[in-house]
Amino acid sequence: MGVFLAVSTPTVATQLFGSGLIGLREGLETGIVVMILAAFLVKSNRRDSLKWLWLGVGAAVLMVLAIFAGIHYGTSTVSGLAAEAVAGVASLVAVVIVTAMVLWMRGAATHISQDLRAGMSHATEVGGFAVLSLSFLAVGREGVETALLMVGYAENTSGSSWPLLGLLLGILLAVIVTIALYYGAVRVNLGKFFTYTGALLVIVAAGILAYGIRAIQTVGWLPGRTDVAFDISGFYDQSSWYGSTLAGLFNIRPDPTVLQVIAWSVYLVVVMTLFLRPRRTDSADSSPASHDRIPAA
Repeated sequence: MGVFLAVSTPTVATQLFGSGLIGLREGLETGIVVMILAAFLVKSNRRDSLKWLWLGVGAAVLMVLAIFAGIHYGTSTVSGLAAEAVAGVASLVAVVIVTAMVLWMRGAATHISQDLRAGMSHATEVGGFAVLSLSFLAVGREGVETALLMVGYAENTSGSSWPLLGLLLGILLAVIVTIALYYGAVRVNLGKFFTYTGALLVIVAAGILAYGIRAIQTVGWLPGRTDVAFDISGFYDQSSWYGSTLAGLFNIRPDPTVLQVIAWSVYLVVVMTLFLRPRRTDSADSSPASHDRIPAA
């Protein structure tokens, strides 16, 4: 994978850090969703439905792992231009879906807690399978975003397993933090956390977009493969620690094409502006994005 594009494979530390950050951010976001649902069941004296909640969560986790493993390791069986085509398409699809989810979460943060509680209230009235389905969809939605982002992020690691390990470590840390939040052992400004990490994910997605465009240009589906915007390889060593780090985290290379630079710049300006623009807040909001913990019952 990436034989036409990769100049050097990112270091193990870079792969672990980048994928671990994704796992932590997305895992904590997912953990908060589960925390809201579990807290609602406990506070409404519906502990009997908790088993259905955890079954749904477990099924969603297995689905996400299967999606990531299937795409990531499946694409490692192809090579040459076919590999570049798969990498390019996977990267572009990942950017579209991740961007939509990041912007959606920004707007939904003010009412997602109420929506989840209302949904769980209705599900408990319908039955255990409805509870399982709600938790499966809620967690699966976040998980699919993570899987797609990881596929796009890991495409330039030549089939390495380090990104998957970093993802799992990040998710494990997210689980620990979520449990600590639930029981009030730690207090975290989740609003700032998701703003900072969300902005970082936008930058990561911009790099994935540029990577995908280069792959599609290599295949010949987009023009401009030889139209290099600039070339700083004379003093920018991509095989160095800083070069492999920037390539691993943000897909930065010293000789981007004109189309890559344009796409990266336009995407970053437009999406970052939409993501960081001021939004109306509700003083009565109880969303976990604006509070630092949800107390246990």
